[in-house]
Amino acid sequence: MDIRLINIGFGNIVSANRIVTIVSPESAPIKRIIQEARDEGMLIDATYGRRTRAVIICDSHHVILSAVQPETVAHRLSARDSGVHAEDPAD
Repeated sequence: MDIRLINIGFGNIVSANRIVTIVSPESAPIKRIIQEARDEGMLIDATYGRRTRAVIICDSHHVILSAVQPETVAHRLSARDSGVHAEDPAD
């Protein structure tokens, strides 16, 4: 199994193989997941102080906050899956 990396904004990289889901942070259940991860020390905040737009949940139960849209992260992930080299715009 090869390691695939995905840019989640501001030069932060996540292993694409470990991503379970990418969701929007607005719903109450997702807010609860974020708070539980914070309490357990499993939250990674990669927003650089900006508004959280995507919540990435990994198979290791880590929760990663990103300032890029979920659609953008998913597009970058699917571009990696298809083998196409997508140019990432400046974050």
